[in-house]
Amino acid sequence: MLRDTTFTDVSRTSALDDASAGFVMDEDAFRAFYERTARGVWAYLARISGDPQLADDLLQEAFYRFLRADATHDSETHRRNSLYRIATNLARDERRRRLIRAPFSLPCPDIERVPSGDQAGATERTTDFARAMSQLKPRERAMLWLAYAEGASYREIASVLGLRPASLKPMLFRARRRLAAFLGHKPGDAPSQMPAGGKS
Repeated sequence: MLRDTTFTDVSRTSALDDASAGFVMDEDAFRAFYERTARGVWAYLARISGDPQLADDLLQEAFYRFLRADATHDSETHRRNSLYRIATNLARDERRRRLIRAPFSLPCPDIERVPSGDQAGATERTTDFARAMSQLKPRERAMLWLAYAEGASYREIASVLGLRPASLKPMLFRARRRLAAFLGHKPGDAPSQMPAGGKS
């Protein structure tokens, strides 16, 4: 679960002297930004990594690197995109490290089954969805999560993932089609809407 992290916790993770850290954001501003973004970034990290405990660690490291990157003076949109880009890179690096350590094991998040009525059906659909998402490439999972769970625009998704906005639309379309195929839907059943943010 999402750990409560404070400005002090994040700033203590460095062995460097605070005077050389160059923090532009004061504690109140950081706390407000953290409260607006942490839950979404954590959910994103948990989904793309498949590990809630790892998401906790990556979240703290993402905020630490965000502060060190001196992106704190930018607009809210740029700060948010910078934070997601940092989180994406951290998750990607962690995935590479894990693949090097265990090249033949792919993580598939286990979701507890609830044996009662509607909850059982919902849990089974959630399990099917999690399995289908785990079959996608990490970039595809990230694109779909940012588009539909976070409501990010094409431009924001492209910025976070380091892609050109023009190449994102077809990539997102293909990711939706692959997800639909893994879920056993017919090609015409795949969702075709724009990201919830609705902006290109």
